[in-house]
Amino acid sequence: MFVKEALSEEAADWLRSERVVYEEVDASFMPAYYGTHDRDGTVLLAIEDLSMAEWPPPWSRDRIDAVLTTLAAIRAATPPAGLPRLEERRDEVVGWPQVCDDPGPLLSVGVCSRAWLELALPDLLRASREVELDGRELLHLDVRSDNLCFKGATALLVDWNLACVGDGRFDVAFWLPSLRLEGGPQPWEVLPGAGALAAAVAGFFAARAGLPVPSGAPTVRAFQRRQLEVALPWAAQELGLTPPGERG
Repeated sequence: MFVKEALSEEAADWLRSERVVYEEVDASFMPAYYGTHDRDGTVLLAIEDLSMAEWPPPWSRDRIDAVLTTLAAIRAATPPAGLPRLEERRDEVVGWPQVCDDPGPLLSVGVCSRAWLELALPDLLRASREVELDGRELLHLDVRSDNLCFKGATALLVDWNLACVGDGRFDVAFWLPSLRLEGGPQPWEVLPGAGALAAAVAGFFAARAGLPVPSGAPTVRAFQRRQLEVALPWAAQELGLTPPGERG
């Protein structure tokens, strides 16, 4: 088995959130769950050891299809009662209102110019208001290669601390920038016609890539910047905007 130990109160809350999903969702996309210890300030969560599973990359068409099949199965699963709703996290998720309030962090990473942002921001803000996030589907909300592996032809997902309920297409859209960075196809080849959903994903990374590096995660901002380099042109294409590398 693989045992996760919480080393902070925040991490303890994450494990308690994961516990709800592991205890109530029994499906092929879930690792085997062995139990949780939560007593005297120590919180542990035990799942099956997946060190011998296949962890991407590299990616193939079959592996991409396996993840899409798993994400469809997650959407079809019954969410545990009491999970937060994705709609309630709209301001946190879509990001563009924060960029509007303070564009400095985004501009500091050099992915777009101030002139481009001033022209594009009204459409990006409109998309952030219009994107459909609400629904009754289960979402993982952090789909990327270090949170998924393959046992045979089946894709499994780990780290369920952000699980919520809403429109499950967001899980697919959120995964696509990192997939592209690891040699996969362009996002619009996997999820054509994403529209405002692509803008929401770009906003998530736009609001974070230029922020200070958080304690304990020294590489997260650099990775978010790289995902933004994929997501922002995708959003521009979906909304009919000039690509961010151009001024016209």
